[in-house]
Amino acid sequence: MDLFPTMTEKAYESVHFFHDSRTGLRAIVALHDTTFGPGLGGTRAISTYETEAEAVDDALRLARGMTFKATLANIPFGGGKAVIMLPKEPFDRPALFEAFGRAVDTLGGRYITTEDAGTSPEDVAHMRRGTKHVVGMPREMGGSGDPSPFTAFGVVRGIEALAKFHFGRSDLEGLKVSILGVGHVGYPLARLLHERGVKLWVADVNPEATRRAAEELGAVVVSPEELLSLEVDVFAPCALGGAINDRSLPLLRCKAVAGSANNQLREDRHGKELYDRGIVYVPDYVINAGGLINVAQEVEGYDEQKSREKVSRIYDTVYAILERAKAENSRPEVVADRIVLERLAKAKAEKAA
Repeated sequence: MDLFPTMTEKAYESVHFFHDSRTGLRAIVALHDTTFGPGLGGTRAISTYETEAEAVDDALRLARGMTFKATLANIPFGGGKAVIMLPKEPFDRPALFEAFGRAVDTLGGRYITTEDAGTSPEDVAHMRRGTKHVVGMPREMGGSGDPSPFTAFGVVRGIEALAKFHFGRSDLEGLKVSILGVGHVGYPLARLLHERGVKLWVADVNPEATRRAAEELGAVVVSPEELLSLEVDVFAPCALGGAINDRSLPLLRCKAVAGSANNQLREDRHGKELYDRGIVYVPDYVINAGGLINVAQEVEGYDEQKSREKVSRIYDTVYAILERAKAENSRPEVVADRIVLERLAKAKAEKAA
């Protein structure tokens, strides 16, 4: 890929590559915009990247999403993200994450990391041995622990705002929701929705995950392909990114898309295609900000109640964006992007004055 043209087009600040031969570490850190503060974003560690270019593309897309997520959540951080291309052969996991922590430390605080897909609070604890620039430590070590329940809670608040604005509902009783991916975030989301009387359909590549959702929450289990074509109120992508793409989009029969996955639109044009089909899209970087808001609270001293209150305000943010989109006859993600760019431009102008 041509890296500099891509960075110029989307206004990225820097991309960093790290390698450690002893542990097999191969990592990429992308910093998008640090106008409001250091880049804050998780470290994704998976072994399925086919090429380095694919890993770089993932880091770039995710880092930019974190800028937008942090700005709309009104927290004093910028956008950053890391990906680790895990070795395909056996490796020393604690040593690898400690080595990554040392790599993060060389950035001098411009990037603060935490967990993401493929990592855990325990991995973060190993990173902490190499750097102080981490959040999301295990609770027994004074951290906030797993952010997934807060992400799920934020998505529920966003769905509640969507239901109020577009469906005229004051509660979620009887709402039909399909969830793609019932793992770390998808399952707690399903549980919270179940508690609110929502009818659930789920799909996941892990049969144990769907079995649990069926037995404990009464969810109907279908294949991922069947899930896409269900006639439901809300489709919630909660697995990896790109769920809305050229293959899946024509199959959709939902009224809205609102889930926890990052980068749900494979390409920007897919947002317009959803809009043209009358499907409401709640921007992922708005609705899934709960985990980020929660770990960010650690920087000033963790307070779970305060964190939950801040996450609950995702309702207000989603509602305001949907309201403005209707007033301007525009798409929610276009409005959300405009708000972020306006705030960034104003802050940069003030710094330059």
